[in-house]
Amino acid sequence: MSRIRFPVGAIASIGHRISGLVLAASLPFAVLALQESLGNEGAFDPFPGSLPWRAVLVLLAWACAHHLFAGIRHLLSDVGIGSSLPAARRSAYAALIGSGAVALFAFFS
Repeated sequence: MSRIRFPVGAIASIGHRISGLVLAASLPFAVLALQESLGNEGAFDPFPGSLPWRAVLVLLAWACAHHLFAGIRHLLSDVGIGSSLPAARRSAYAALIGSGAVALFAFFS
């Protein structure tokens, strides 16, 4: 299994599925955070400066960005835009690099 090398399109597609799972799994926690913020303003501190919260922020930023970029890539591919192999590779790289850039921005901000 360690010798299998996935093409960039497969990596982007698998990342799209993983980011969708991360976003779906985070929904109950987002609803709980919203409920807490509406109930008591002082009790809600969305992202204190600790490293675990920063890691959660980076993961969610990556998941949102990757799911958006790869989803647009898939939708355009479904209507025949960017379906050739070179264009599909470029769009997969763009989705991966773009989501990585958003995650880095979230980490350093």
